[in-house]
Amino acid sequence: MSSYEINFDGLVGPSHNYAGLSSGNVASTSNAGDVSNPKAAAHQGLKKAKALHDLGFKQGILAPHERPAFETLRRIGFNGSDEEIIEKAGKKNFEILAACYSSSAMWTANAATIAPSADTRDGKVHVTPANLSNKFHRSIEPFLTGEILKRTLPDPSVFSHHLHLPEGGHFGDEGAANHTRFCAEYGRKGVQLFVFGRHAFREGMPAPKKFPVRQTLEASEAIARLHQLNPEKTLFAQQNPAVIDGGVFHNDVISVGNKNVYFYHEDALLDSDRVLEDLRRSLDGTDFHAIKVSRKQVSVQDAVSSYLFNSQLLSLPDGGMMIVVPEECRQNKAVWDYLQELTGKNTPIRKIQVFNVTESMKNGGGPACLRLRVALKESEIKGVNPHTLLDENLYKKLYDWVDKHYRDQLKPRDLLDPHLVREIKTALDELTQILNLGALYSFQH
Repeated sequence: MSSYEINFDGLVGPSHNYAGLSSGNVASTSNAGDVSNPKAAAHQGLKKAKALHDLGFKQGILAPHERPAFETLRRIGFNGSDEEIIEKAGKKNFEILAACYSSSAMWTANAATIAPSADTRDGKVHVTPANLSNKFHRSIEPFLTGEILKRTLPDPSVFSHHLHLPEGGHFGDEGAANHTRFCAEYGRKGVQLFVFGRHAFREGMPAPKKFPVRQTLEASEAIARLHQLNPEKTLFAQQNPAVIDGGVFHNDVISVGNKNVYFYHEDALLDSDRVLEDLRRSLDGTDFHAIKVSRKQVSVQDAVSSYLFNSQLLSLPDGGMMIVVPEECRQNKAVWDYLQELTGKNTPIRKIQVFNVTESMKNGGGPACLRLRVALKESEIKGVNPHTLLDENLYKKLYDWVDKHYRDQLKPRDLLDPHLVREIKTALDELTQILNLGALYSFQH
């Protein structure tokens, strides 16, 4: 039976802004306070998804979150009408209001971890939303993310949806941004690699000194248990603490994998030689390609600023692969020179596709951040909400929807504008009809 990887791209929300909420993410903090362009951001993401669809790759769309998060604001003591809550929170605690306006759910690589049916004991596709407990503005996402995923992947005979892990630092989970699956074919048994930043329950273990860790070993082990993975085909590796302190807040900022290829920086992991040997052994004779980028070729700083590794590796019909990178890679000489050299070598990565996702990049998310990968057999695709699968018609509807409802520019102080709330609600109400999601948002109940 044929199998595919569907990339579900996060639709950038109408409140896309640069509040600089994410310490440890250099791009996010360095662009804090800048004027954002919500309409351009959403169009950039849609154009990337449509271009890949036109090249023959299967693409889906995940809806944005309701913003601001009024339920959270009421939970912490702001009450009254929507307008009164905006005024009270904006005057007293603008930082909290900005966090509740965050559009970070657009980065769906952090939405969840997903295990395909080929790897799970019960033969179902398992889905666990990330708890994102390390950052307040993201910790408010998991319940709605879980609901969006249930309405996007609704068939209970195909999908098994789990509640996110317990909140708090011990089980900090950031989803697929710290998870890679290797296989010969998407529908065949594979090997799951979980990358963590620290041990939560063991003192004295290696850990970064400057920036907080977002993924714990214990969280990764919990996901593996929930997803009923084969322990012999499940690996855990620690991220290099030094690169976390260098701005590599997720593993997908320093490595990316697809099928039998692992594209990684030599400083990505602790004990990388052992990890690679374990991968080769677990893949049972699959022709495994580990493509190491040395620090002499590309420094960690250049990798972070260009998001070379926050790229998509996509399998081409001829057996080779295409690497999807942001425009910033072309603007960085060391990175672009390396990519030209890479595609000229005898490796599976043979083609480069460049996209302009600058609005996302300024907030710290590249092409890989914008997509959640779901490996499905052909029969399982029938269990996906068909209204969320991208085609020419859906693309046009969404592009026009963005044109109709999104602002061209958004300044941080615009979050105090009560008209923005009404604009967002009107837009999201219409979106749920386009994607056939039902009454998804709180204001629709």
